[in-house]
Amino acid sequence: MSGKGLNVAIAGATGAVGEEFISILQERKFPVADIRFLASERSEGKKLEFSGESIKVEVLKEDSFEGIELALFSAGGARSKQFAPAAVKSGAVVVDNSSTFRMEPEVPLVVPEVNAHAISGHKGIIANPNCSTIQMVVALKPLHDYSRIKRVIVSTYQSVSGTGKKAVHELESQVKNLMSMQEIECSVYPHQIAFNCLPHIDRFEDNGFTFEEIKMINETRKIMEDDDMAVTATTVRVPVFYAHSESVYIETEEKITADTARELLLNAPGVQVVDDPSKNEYPLAVEAAGKDEVFVGRIREDLFSSNALNLWVVSDNIRKGAALNAIQIAENLFETG
Repeated sequence: MSGKGLNVAIAGATGAVGEEFISILQERKFPVADIRFLASERSEGKKLEFSGESIKVEVLKEDSFEGIELALFSAGGARSKQFAPAAVKSGAVVVDNSSTFRMEPEVPLVVPEVNAHAISGHKGIIANPNCSTIQMVVALKPLHDYSRIKRVIVSTYQSVSGTGKKAVHELESQVKNLMSMQEIECSVYPHQIAFNCLPHIDRFEDNGFTFEEIKMINETRKIMEDDDMAVTATTVRVPVFYAHSESVYIETEEKITADTARELLLNAPGVQVVDDPSKNEYPLAVEAAGKDEVFVGRIREDLFSSNALNLWVVSDNIRKGAALNAIQIAENLFETG
């Protein structure tokens, strides 16, 4: 790292997460000496603003990373697999937002509030977890530290922005067309998403789970460093533009009362507790959108298991669920040398 800052590249700069990378780097005053925007051929020449300067988007190639110290990737799994090793070979540290490297044993999978210590073990690539995993483990970490979590059952309600810009436009278009009694088109999702819920995120596996569900299961165990933690997930796409919501049930070795859980979460990094049902106060996607925190509410003890809690967890999937988490990894990495 130079005295003035880092040379940074953003692969996938014109996508939803790429644009959020650009915004958050500026918001957090990340020390950038020089920045390079990379994307596919169709975005070549497009101009993006950074710190008052208009910068042209370049085509992502294997030789795009000369002189780059930090490469933030959100260009899709295939491009990460192809170009991330080239970035490392050029001397950059890669923080990758795809699922490509997450379960590689030698690649740290990091949520800084949970396992920042894992960053130091990187060999050039650090993986950013799945958006729905990130917000859940931020909420679970302080509870797990107090009493080991044995069992997690999570159902997600995930916004369309998790699929990308085209999905946001599809929901918007379908709502407009339905309200004006016109035909709708389904191109991003196999079924209508407007006014509907799709229990189908990513491909279906042979075991009946979707890949999104398998990601949550495996990533949670890796991040929490507990291969004995029993996790199951049902992931659902809902007609919300931004922010994912999750219903989370946990079983712990020792009892955690709801009051103790609230106290632990109130003091946890990255968490904001919104939990006053008497005033109709609980986390909402529309209020979490655009914010950095993981919001937790509806904290209650289970009625049938003495060592179980139910939580409602909401966070902006593009910010904390993707771009912000990656930049926090970078901040931690370069603060510690």
